[in-house]
Amino acid sequence: MLKQRCFHRWAKDEGITDEVLVNAVHEISRGLFDAHLGHGLYKKRVARMGQGKRGGYRTLLAFKEGKRSVFIFGFAKNERNNISEREKLMFLRLAQDVLNASEAGIEQLLRSEELIEVKNG
Repeated sequence: MLKQRCFHRWAKDEGITDEVLVNAVHEISRGLFDAHLGHGLYKKRVARMGQGKRGGYRTLLAFKEGKRSVFIFGFAKNERNNISEREKLMFLRLAQDVLNASEAGIEQLLRSEELIEVKNG
């Protein structure tokens, strides 16, 4: 499990832990997600600390079962309703890119800290 650097900063500022992200990926694996936007891009709710998911956060992640999951973008539900169509197209392209990237390409992104590993436990 991975996260983009800008997502990592946002999640850290919002108090979203890696444990929460790991749980979100496990839920997607079980078919529990808010929307599949196409090309491996999923929208998944995560709870705000001390509150439920309903008023919490929305995350977008590239996900392919058994291969890779990368958190791309997140927002607080009380700050915006959804992403724009233009943003959706951009995130769809990004999801395709990260899901189709070679292991060498992912390693390079990890070394440059464009991608950060989600700590599992």
